[in-house]
Amino acid sequence: MQNKEISERLGVAPRMASLWRSRFIQLGVEGLLKDAPRSGRTPAISPQMTARVIARTTQSKPAGATHWSRSRMALEVGISESSVGRIWRAHGLKPHRIESFKVSNDPHFAENWRPLLVCISIRQNMRLVLSIDEKSQIQASGPHPARPCR
Repeated sequence: MQNKEISERLGVAPRMASLWRSRFIQLGVEGLLKDAPRSGRTPAISPQMTARVIARTTQSKPAGATHWSRSRMALEVGISESSVGRIWRAHGLKPHRIESFKVSNDPHFAENWRPLLVCISIRQNMRLVLSIDEKSQIQASGPHPARPCR
């Protein structure tokens, strides 16, 4: 059958019948079972802009702040806050969740830590002694037995 006859029988435009016929010739029945891939919408944010946002987020801090916010980054690079959020989400960036050193409010902090720092710096039997505080927000209930490193 000709494309015109097929289009009349199926109630579609002749162009559609031509497209279906071409896909059938190239891909067989499988080519007719699903739509052909399309290019989609052109991304609004270029790869260069994405790289710029990632570089600024990971390699710099804004003036007068400890970390980037979506609004501050958006103003800095000239895109929307939502776009900044999508870029951060896509690359697993969470600049608002940074690890930081907590300053002690103990007025005798330096005096109390001096003996421990001296102890850490002394090597005994060619081994280095380290003290690690894993849970800075929880007060230790007392000394725990030493465990060998794995």
